[in-house]
Amino acid sequence: MSPTSSKKRIVLLGATGSIGENTLRVIAAHRDRLELVGIAARANHRRLAEIARQFGVRHAGIFDNGALAEARAAAAFPPGSRLYGGLNGLIELAQLPEADLVLVAVVGTTGLRPALAALAARKHLALASKEILVLAGKFVMAAARASGVRLLPVDSEHNAVFQCLEGHAAAAVRRIVLTASGGALRDLPAAALARVTPADALKHPNWAMGPKVTVDSATLANKGLELMEALWLFGLRPEQCQAVLHPQSIVHCLVEFADGAMLAQLAPPSMTFPIQHALLYPERVPGADAPIDLQKLLTLDFRPVDETRYPCLRLARAALSAGGVAPAAFNAANEVAVATFLAGRAPFLAIPEVIDKTLQAHSNFEPADLDAVLEADLAARRTAQSFIASLKS
Repeated sequence: MSPTSSKKRIVLLGATGSIGENTLRVIAAHRDRLELVGIAARANHRRLAEIARQFGVRHAGIFDNGALAEARAAAAFPPGSRLYGGLNGLIELAQLPEADLVLVAVVGTTGLRPALAALAARKHLALASKEILVLAGKFVMAAARASGVRLLPVDSEHNAVFQCLEGHAAAAVRRIVLTASGGALRDLPAAALARVTPADALKHPNWAMGPKVTVDSATLANKGLELMEALWLFGLRPEQCQAVLHPQSIVHCLVEFADGAMLAQLAPPSMTFPIQHALLYPERVPGADAPIDLQKLLTLDFRPVDETRYPCLRLARAALSAGGVAPAAFNAANEVAVATFLAGRAPFLAIPEVIDKTLQAHSNFEPADLDAVLEADLAARRTAQSFIASLKS
């Protein structure tokens, strides 16, 4: 914490999204322990200004230049505020001298350089953007080790694994099992998947999330990305990273140890639980949401994943095993395909098809530096876009 304050000071990148809004709920519930000192959004400057006024934030970043110009003209931020623009603005916010911890919750790979900047400035880092480790896990983890700060996972599954692993040697872990709800289309007959609309895929039964991750939940691409992330976070091998369907979204992970015993972490399906754990770690205090009520009937089901129904998970596991830039190519192709589906320009089943074709077409290699990874990411996006164009024609 800052030497001049007993509160932990937080920079929140992605303040207007689903993770951001839940983070604000946690901070509001613990104003005696947490202080918001920096915020950023892609384009929603009106909501960002509301947050700045509500929490007394003087440092605000807007990624989109057009939205930044509108925000300057509107003059809705508190007097004395400083507005930061573009990617360089996010990087500046990630290095605010008064900040203790930076929570990166921006969608996609935009948060990569701000995350690295936070680590370089020796800020504790809370990661909610799984694409950052998928794209550049080797470099992010090396930067975290070099800086000597904590890297705290915010995804509910990874935060659960983090909690289960505390106090246990890495050599004692046989495998980790991440749970998947199965998403909005879990109980839909397979024959009906060809007719799925964006509205159908966005009706998640358990979680309130942004559009992209909700579609990823329906395809299980999100679980594949999470397995890739887990490998880097916890120093695992591909075969140690597994997934299982769990419709209730109450158990967020299982960790199996060498002796066959398993530990599980349970919490209601609300992101306030992992967010609070990351922000207040290692402190435990009452949460922003009610805990599980064991007086009510509680049933926990687990099912194996049918990878013929969820081909994105099969493709993700193949990319994970291949290593190199294959995970980055998977992520890039998935982002392009999901954006096209959400825009109504491609069918739902085109998502795994575009990923598969992109992975087959791309040249895999072990990246020597971050620039090589970013070049592979761009190449995979261009390949995915060409396949989508061919589908349309």
